[in-house]
Amino acid sequence: MDCDVAIIGGGPAGSTAGCLLRKYAPNLRVTIFERERFPREHVGESQLPPISKVLDEMGAWDAVERAGFPIKIGATYRWGNSDKLWDFEFMPVKDYRDEPRPGRYEGQRTQLAFQVDRAIYDHILLQHAQSCGCEVHEGTKVASVKVNGDRVECLVLEDGTEVRARYYLDGSGNAGIMRRALGVEIDAPTKLRNVAFWDYWENAEWAVRFPQSATRVLVLSIGAGWIWYIPLSPTRTSIGFICPADYYKDSKRSPEEIYAWALSQEPLVRDLTKNAQREGVVRATKDWSFIAQRMCGPNWFLIGEAAGFADPILAAGLTLTHTSAREAAYTILELERGDLDADWLRDQYHEIQVRRIGQHIRFADFWYSANGIFTDLQEYTTEIAKDAGLTLTPQKAFQWLGTGGFTDDVLGQVGIGGLDLAGARQVSQIFFAADFQWKLDEVNELRLNVDGAERTDIPVFRDGRIEVVPCWVRQGKRLPVTGLFAVMLSCVEKHKNIVDILKEASRALTGRQNIGAESFTVKQAVQVLEVMLGEGWIRGKLDPNKPRLQIGSPREGEQIHLNVDLNARIESLIASTSGASD
Repeated sequence: MDCDVAIIGGGPAGSTAGCLLRKYAPNLRVTIFERERFPREHVGESQLPPISKVLDEMGAWDAVERAGFPIKIGATYRWGNSDKLWDFEFMPVKDYRDEPRPGRYEGQRTQLAFQVDRAIYDHILLQHAQSCGCEVHEGTKVASVKVNGDRVECLVLEDGTEVRARYYLDGSGNAGIMRRALGVEIDAPTKLRNVAFWDYWENAEWAVRFPQSATRVLVLSIGAGWIWYIPLSPTRTSIGFICPADYYKDSKRSPEEIYAWALSQEPLVRDLTKNAQREGVVRATKDWSFIAQRMCGPNWFLIGEAAGFADPILAAGLTLTHTSAREAAYTILELERGDLDADWLRDQYHEIQVRRIGQHIRFADFWYSANGIFTDLQEYTTEIAKDAGLTLTPQKAFQWLGTGGFTDDVLGQVGIGGLDLAGARQVSQIFFAADFQWKLDEVNELRLNVDGAERTDIPVFRDGRIEVVPCWVRQGKRLPVTGLFAVMLSCVEKHKNIVDILKEASRALTGRQNIGAESFTVKQAVQVLEVMLGEGWIRGKLDPNKPRLQIGSPREGEQIHLNVDLNARIESLIASTSGASD
């Protein structure tokens, strides 16, 4: 069997790559081999907004939207030093509008996400890939991979059939079928070693419900670990428990016992499920973060969880999966065209995946380090800081880690895991009960500083083509000259006073409302300047005779705030339980 691109795995990674390859190069013969028959159950249901943009580009948005999955407007957490529930929202709830479904990918829907039943979601995507012209073979296991040095020679199916292609993609998830055959080692840049247990419930109550099936996921720390609570449909809910592997081992409980124990510790979960029924099958897996040491070779690419995995506390798994598959498809498209240097394309694919996955792992470490049972991560965060050339106390390292890496997730923007810089700083203040100062508050004159930096090229993935854009690199930090960063670079080059810089930015953004298919605001421009100042790309000084900014980060805002209703409900439940025991 011969084809142009052979993909191992029909999950979201394989479907995404297949759809985009066929969309932009319909002459390519793309074949997907999936060992199971869909639909099949899979964990990892909570999404982030960047996925919706990929679904729209794939042409799969309408089919996914028609499935009626709950709209994810954000998350409600109990974490860190506070015993209260906090809401973290992708957009201010006051701005959310009741719009009929199914709806188009436009307006407020570009800022929101889905909570999906993976059995249905993955099946929709694989069927869509087939409708795009991919040859899909379900119930077809890739038994082995023949390699010659660093090249893949062919895939060998269970029946002995050899599949030869010009490009091979490994979307086989944790199995890493091709990765293992090639002998690609993995790194685990974290001390987190967690295990997860979960089951599905029918007719569990939603903790919060907005019009048109919009809701939040619940993430509830219980000291020994944390519980997730994710509505997947009007009747079906995924409820799971994650804890350190050592804690589970030392507890000497079975998966069923520790799952039941964990849910019994949380009065809100007990109340939400009092009229619900469990499927009664506790699934278990290890959630160990890792990064493959090599992401691609002469004729192969790792995509999705075969390339790496970040702990699910920030729900980044599917985002990393869709994004890596999209960028692998774009890279193959450019290799086919031959207009760009092949080695540069492969090097960039590798570097981008390593940086993005690594930063999500580090950001997960930041979240865990603020939770009771994970205090052993404190010293580890100082090690991470040292790698970046910084010497910080554990708490300062927490704060640095929680606000770093904001140029790596979405090129040309600031943000990670659904949070922008301001949101991450509010989270830091909640976790550590301490105010976080903005560097821009201390200065009012700015100068570009690229001393000692190297100017290089990086890729921007857009409309089926890879655009080459400049980027400054210095001591592991990057300043991409694209998106909002390019706008602010131009403003700083024209003016030195902060007021004039922001006025120039306002004019530029008003005249260019769509920069790289994204709309930006002056608020986001301020955050870009803060990142540039914090990473040394601009130098600041204070002229006492001129005004300066007073930004600040309030403990609560429009998108991060206490959940008054649920906190009151929990207090009432605890009081009633206490009264009954008395």
